[in-house]
Amino acid sequence: MSSFEYFREHTERVLLPFWERALDHEHGGVFTCFDNSGAKLISTDKYTWSQGRMIWLLSRMSALIRQRYLSGDAASLLAHAGKTVKFLQRHVFLDNGNCAYLLAADGGKKEPVAGEGYDTSFYADCFVVLGFAEYARVAGDADVLEAALKLGLRIRERLAEGDVRSEPYPVPEGYEAHSVSMISLNMYQELADALEAAGHPFAKEVRGFALSAMEAVMERFFRGGLIREMLPERPEDSDTLLSRHITPGHSLECMWFVMAEATKAGRYDLVGKAADVVRNAFDLGWDEEFGGLLRYVDCEGGAPKGRLSGGRYETLVCDTWDMKIWWPHSEALYALLLAHRLTGREELLVRCERMSEYVFRTFPNPDESVGEWIQIRNRQGLPEQKLVALPVKDPYHILRNMLLIIELLAAESAQPDRG
Repeated sequence: MSSFEYFREHTERVLLPFWERALDHEHGGVFTCFDNSGAKLISTDKYTWSQGRMIWLLSRMSALIRQRYLSGDAASLLAHAGKTVKFLQRHVFLDNGNCAYLLAADGGKKEPVAGEGYDTSFYADCFVVLGFAEYARVAGDADVLEAALKLGLRIRERLAEGDVRSEPYPVPEGYEAHSVSMISLNMYQELADALEAAGHPFAKEVRGFALSAMEAVMERFFRGGLIREMLPERPEDSDTLLSRHITPGHSLECMWFVMAEATKAGRYDLVGKAADVVRNAFDLGWDEEFGGLLRYVDCEGGAPKGRLSGGRYETLVCDTWDMKIWWPHSEALYALLLAHRLTGREELLVRCERMSEYVFRTFPNPDESVGEWIQIRNRQGLPEQKLVALPVKDPYHILRNMLLIIELLAAESAQPDRG
């Protein structure tokens, strides 16, 4: 497994320079609408969930620089995070309290599809909560923390009322999606962390929301050692492709959320159960022919199969199942490493080493003048210009997992100050 120094150097030399060039110093936020190579900015539109994610990243990087786990200007990064918070506070909120999904460079609201409205995805709202909460924690900003809490409670109300849309992954009618409980877990655990750090009176209640979401994941979607992505409302639909398919990347990502929350709650039974899912999702998704993780697989392995029922999400699964895309691979690195550290199982470290070799051989951009990763690749690992979700080069998964790995390895080795 690569060392603390390796991950720090990769972050500082390969990843950060790209995103520093992409920051919008005029309005706040970050430009993300690049082609797959990262060489060409094709739009200055700003998808809200990428802006919220960037606030989280800038804030966390600032904290790590203060801890001397990274090099850089902590004050400058936190200042841009704050500028982006203000940009969203001025522009993203609608009269109903929800967030617009898409903004222009200057903050003007845009309809992703004409006539469909502005608040087409509650995921955007969730990532605003995540960004605001982390900024509030690092900057000690009580007002931003209150804004994060208010929006988090608003999302909870909407989910209870069934008043949410979920672009670009619309939940098919007649199904319950794992992703809703998954994002709720991550959002509320991060919000609870920030509230606890501030000694906020609502911290205990929000921690309860996170625990409930964790239990929903592990009680409802855990089936046969795997996490099912969609649960059918009707038993007769259990043979559909939607019911049978597994998303290895989502399983890996969600399980480190579970392991983090279960550790805090002393639920070590769930730590072991989540580590089992990490191993199983890796094994099921691993492409024995070309290496790397397949995007979607059948619950018994291989290409997704089952009775077809139609719809955009089903088409996405069928059209992109064998692609090798960036985020499952970065999530796998951290999930495998964390699971190994928490359980001591050597089999997980072996898989982590296999994933690390594939990732750093495949994804980093060979053009060092551009940097970062070529994020979207075909089954053979070759770059492919294809839309797989939003039309963006998103900063979140790669950088977040590098930062989390750096934190984990630094804590283990008790890295000294870099002076």
